[in-house]
Amino acid sequence: MSSSLFDNINKVYRNIYQHNNFIPLHEPTFLGNEKKYVNDCIDSTFVSSVGKYVDEFQTKISDYCGVKYAVATVNGTSALHLALLSCDIGIGDEVITQDISFVATAAAIVYSGADPIFLDIDEETLGLSHIEVEKFILEKTYEKNSQRFNNKTHKRVKACITMHNIGFPTKIEELNNICEKYNIILIEDAAEALGSTVNNKMCGTFGKAGIYSFNGNKIITTGGGGMLVTDDESVYKKALHLSTTAKESHPYLYIHNEIGYNYRMPNLNAALGLAQLEVIENYISAKEKQFKYFKKSIDEDNIKVIESKHGISNNWFVVAKLNNISVDAFITNMLSKKIMVRPLWSQLSQMTPYKKFTSNDNIISQQVVEKYVCLPNGVSLHG
Repeated sequence: MSSSLFDNINKVYRNIYQHNNFIPLHEPTFLGNEKKYVNDCIDSTFVSSVGKYVDEFQTKISDYCGVKYAVATVNGTSALHLALLSCDIGIGDEVITQDISFVATAAAIVYSGADPIFLDIDEETLGLSHIEVEKFILEKTYEKNSQRFNNKTHKRVKACITMHNIGFPTKIEELNNICEKYNIILIEDAAEALGSTVNNKMCGTFGKAGIYSFNGNKIITTGGGGMLVTDDESVYKKALHLSTTAKESHPYLYIHNEIGYNYRMPNLNAALGLAQLEVIENYISAKEKQFKYFKKSIDEDNIKVIESKHGISNNWFVVAKLNNISVDAFITNMLSKKIMVRPLWSQLSQMTPYKKFTSNDNIISQQVVEKYVCLPNGVSLHG
C-alpha cells in the first residue's frame, strides 16, 4: 500500500476537522443545554442517584426508543448485567453470544453466573449470525420440557445476546424469530447503536430487554452511564430494584431483601444526557453526512469503507476492510499522522478468561480481526 493512500486519508480527515491536531475516534460534542442542566443540577444539590434529571432522562429515552420502561445505570456493562439478572439468568444457564464484541458483553454473562457460548458473526452486519445460532441449536442442543440444553454440558441454553457492532444493526428480526421458536430469551447489547433502526424500530427494543451505553465516546454521552430498556414490567421492576441495592421502601430503615447493586445513574450524569438526547438527531445527521463523504473520498482497491446493509446505522464509526496491508501496519501509519484508528474488536473466545467456554471455529470472526479497522467519525462542526 503506497504512502499516497495514507496521505489521501489524512487530507480527507483534515478537510473535515479543519485542524492538524490529534483526531480521536469520537469526541463528545456539547452544543445544547448541557451547561444549563448541569448547573441547575448542582444548584439543586441533588447530584447523586436521586433527582429530577434521572427520572426525566429515563422518560425521554423511553419515548425516543418507543418502549414502556427504562432504568438508568452507571454504565452499559451494569445495564447488561441487570438485564441478565432481571431475566432470571444465572448459575447453570448458558447464553449464546457473538465472538466479536467489546469484552463487556461476555463479562456481564459471567457476572450473572452463566456461561457464554461464542458463535460466529455475519460479515454483512458484523453482528451475531442468525444462521450460526440456529445451526448450533439444531446440532449441539437437545429439547427437554420445551427448553434447550447443551449436548455436552447439559446446561440450559436460556438466552441469546446479540451486539449491534459499531451501530450496524444485526439481523435482529431473524434472531428474534429463532429465539421465540426455541424458547430462548433475546437480549440486545445496543451499547453502540442508539439511533440505529430496523424497519423503523429502534435497535435495543426487539428483545425482552436491551441496553445502551453513554460513555464519552458514544453518540450521546452522560460522561459515564447506561440504560436498560424493556416493555416487560417484571423485568423493569426487578432491574430498578436491583440497581438501587435491592432496598425496600421505608421512611428511614435500610432493609435489603436480596443482593443488589449500586448501579443507579447519578442525577448529574442524567442532566448531561438529557441535554445530549435533545440534539441526537443533529448528531446522527452529521455522522451520516460525514460517512458518505468518507465513502466517496477514501474507497479504493486497498481499503473499502463498509456500509451497513441491514437497517439504518447511526454511523458511530467508519468501518473499513483492508487489502494488501496488515491491521497493525495500517494503524501504526495512521497514528503517525495523528489519526486514531483501532481494530474492530478481538475475538472474545481467544481471551484468557473465556477460553474455557464453548466456542465454534468462527471463521468470519477470525477474518474480521485480520482485515477490519475502525476510523473516526466524530460529530464535526465542519462536516
